[in-house]
Amino acid sequence: MGKIETANSFVGVNVPHQAARSAVLPSSLPPRGLCREVAAAYIGIGGTKFDQMVKEGTMPKPRVHGGRKLWDRSELDTAFSDLPHEGEASGSRNPWDDILD
Repeated sequence: MGKIETANSFVGVNVPHQAARSAVLPSSLPPRGLCREVAAAYIGIGGTKFDQMVKEGTMPKPRVHGGRKLWDRSELDTAFSDLPHEGEASGSRNPWDDILD
């Protein structure tokens, strides 16, 4: 099983509030809600590209509570899995393939 990423493991991402919260969690339990910077780093891109992908609908919109925007890690995983592989046309993935396999 691979290493589970936490907010503290994203080198160069300046997220002091998220990092402080994640320090409370054991390393085996990554936070479910991620701020924009950590959400972008989680899928391996920068903030500007992440914003573009959210706008075009290839990444989920944030959940909002008390003025804070948080991305659900599970929804990011699903959206990332739905991205086409190299050489595939966008939207060529058939969701029934997952069910029928």
